[in-house]
Amino acid sequence: MANAGDREILSTDVLIVGAGPAGLAAAIRIKQINADISVTVVEKAAEIGGHILSGAVMDPVGLDALLPDWRKMGAPVGPDVSRDDYHYLTAIGDFTIPHFALPPQMKTANGVIISLGDLVRWLGEQATDLGVDIFPMTAAVDVLGDESGPVRGIITGDLGRDRAGNEKPGFAAGIALEAKYTLIAEGARGSLAKKLIGAHDLEQQPQKYGLGIKEIWDIPADHHQPGKVDHFMGFPLDNGTSGGGFAYHAQDKKLYLGLVVHLDYADPTLSPFDEFQRFKTHPSIAKLLEGATRLSYGARALTAGGWQSVPHLAFAGGGLIGCAAGFMNAPRLKAIHNAIFSGIGAADAVARAIEAGRQHDLIEDFAETIFATGIKTELRAVQNVKPLWSRLGTVAGVVAAGAELWTRAVLGRSLLGTLKHAKGDFATLKPESAVAGRTYERADSKTRFDRAASVYLANIAHDEDQPVHLQLADPTVPIQTNLPLYAEPAPLYCPAGVYEIDDKDEAPIFRIHAANCVHCKTCDIKDPAQNINWVPPEGGSGPNYVGM
Repeated sequence: MANAGDREILSTDVLIVGAGPAGLAAAIRIKQINADISVTVVEKAAEIGGHILSGAVMDPVGLDALLPDWRKMGAPVGPDVSRDDYHYLTAIGDFTIPHFALPPQMKTANGVIISLGDLVRWLGEQATDLGVDIFPMTAAVDVLGDESGPVRGIITGDLGRDRAGNEKPGFAAGIALEAKYTLIAEGARGSLAKKLIGAHDLEQQPQKYGLGIKEIWDIPADHHQPGKVDHFMGFPLDNGTSGGGFAYHAQDKKLYLGLVVHLDYADPTLSPFDEFQRFKTHPSIAKLLEGATRLSYGARALTAGGWQSVPHLAFAGGGLIGCAAGFMNAPRLKAIHNAIFSGIGAADAVARAIEAGRQHDLIEDFAETIFATGIKTELRAVQNVKPLWSRLGTVAGVVAAGAELWTRAVLGRSLLGTLKHAKGDFATLKPESAVAGRTYERADSKTRFDRAASVYLANIAHDEDQPVHLQLADPTVPIQTNLPLYAEPAPLYCPAGVYEIDDKDEAPIFRIHAANCVHCKTCDIKDPAQNINWVPPEGGSGPNYVGM
């Protein structure tokens, strides 16, 4: 946390960090309640939606609540879901789970396949039309306020510093944005959320995460079934590694293809990126990609801890919303509607406080107002699924989770109570000496690709002559600690080729290629020494996703 110092200070009533579905929903809702409340949104991407990545099948209930006429208003959505199947894959087999066996919590009525990036661009237009001020290319790098005092806003990042931190020609200092209340909507593992959760002691149980890797393919018309949705468990992940794949048939012959690997895996030689390449070799997936063309690639961490891992939401001067708070329903792989709901609830609480003449204080009913939108009911109904996966593995865990969900559906309660998450994802790795080790086939550049060719499709813009935004608390740890214990897993868990062990001259060197970063935050989460701190680079840096 920092004071404004000699920075320029600008003021607004409500400041929102992050122009995703939660942040923009909050901005829109506040203006719907009271057009005289000034609302400012800052976004680190070069344009709204540029850093947004999601599957995505959207449960429309959140958008229904925010903008009931969204279809008539021209919201950019794809086909309605025509069929939603769950599969268990072996190396060559594909077993579809009968629909009657699926617990009701796993089903989505009226689902719509969307590009979340396109949707938030549209939401940004709606917010702007209502008078919201939105500033892209603006990285929030610190919290405005004293260590023990309320949050009073944010500090934005400097523009035009060189790698050593010196001012370059055209340097522009960051400013202080002051607000009566500040809402943090950065998404999973945001840098300010991480700081605030620690400073205000908001964590209740460790958050659990997954790494989602996604590609968009243009597939032949005879392979395309608009509205078809498939979710996959099993291959390529082993029984001790939870997660799963997805294939969504979007509009215009587009296939949204991806794999989520939960980051509490134990094998330090596992590579989520390479597991995704293996996923595409399965017969059920490979046949879809015959004659297809890959268009886009991206990766992003997502929250998976569920109800137990939701932190205290309110702090003096604001609160956490969206995936910064962890409202993902991991069993359904759905978060967009809850992100929107959280923005609606936060807006209601903040607007009431401002209309009462308050500012910079703790809004006591902040969390209650958000949970009353339906988020609490939904997340509590699936709260034991992730702990069961983690404890029992995929096969037994899924069977136990199914029984748990049906029990809740029939009895209205769980016989297991609330299972806890034992530890953070960084603490789950075994030493390299305790695992057999994995090797992966080389890319064929047809359906399986390497990191360099994939990152190229993320359209990254990043001035290499700027301070490295992947900060090592102790530069000696990767080689002296992580390498002998875990074979330094950073080059494997990173899906973008940011990290490299260079041992050409016999003495190994840990290299950071910051310009490759797609802002997924996996390194900040999974590094076993918790030695890597991800902070925002200059505003506008990073991927520029199209249609993701």
